[in-house]
Amino acid sequence: MENDRHEAVLSELAIKPFLSISELQSILGVSSATIRRDIDKLASSGIARKVHGGIAVSDTLLREQKTRSLPFVENRDIAVDEKLAIADTASQMVRDGSIIMVHAGSTCFQFGCQIATRNIRVITNSNPLGSYIGEHGTCQLTVGGGDLHREPGIYFDAAGMPENMFASQFFVGAMGVGPGGIYETNPLLVKAVGDMAQHANDVVVLVDSRKFETRPPTLTLPFNKIATVVTDSNLSDIAAKMLDDSGVDYRIARVAS
Repeated sequence: MENDRHEAVLSELAIKPFLSISELQSILGVSSATIRRDIDKLASSGIARKVHGGIAVSDTLLREQKTRSLPFVENRDIAVDEKLAIADTASQMVRDGSIIMVHAGSTCFQFGCQIATRNIRVITNSNPLGSYIGEHGTCQLTVGGGDLHREPGIYFDAAGMPENMFASQFFVGAMGVGPGGIYETNPLLVKAVGDMAQHANDVVVLVDSRKFETRPPTLTLPFNKIATVVTDSNLSDIAAKMLDDSGVDYRIARVAS
């Protein structure tokens, strides 16, 4: 029915900020005329925007999603002081001679840059981090195989990681943090994180305090799979209580004033 179609459209827009008429036809299984009427009604209500060739998220929702949908090259330059502080704190958790895995994302990138010259082996599926360590680092480096997905900047193999590949720690970021654990929007990242987490003794989550204010749609890892969360000193009391209630260990990185 109409309400069901509208809910389906909004659910898809939470994942993808623009949907074409042909995509909507494939999702909803109705005619293009019906799609256009639905677009007009959603646009008139203010909860979505009518654009050429389809529908887009509303300006309000777009602002809420901004930290989740920015390309790596843009997101890397947001909350830099917080990410550097988190990277410094996390680097102190790495033991010389160890094997660690580092996931994609801007906070993990900053962390990877800080440990690039350590006496360790880094396994990463991050294209930007692998390139940086290859050029500037001295640590041993293993880059994940599979196809390159330029956004979100990872190498991904649907077959998963080799069974003999294992690390003492897996450092991973997230699009959002909530009572259930860490959340993502991109299904590819959800699959990659879940696979990598199974190949490490401890999972360490690196997230700046903004991530506690967003809740992407898909739970990636529950707190019972996470050893430690590292965040910055701008963490709200509400978010700190949530971490306390979850029972997860967390460390606060002091941001330089």
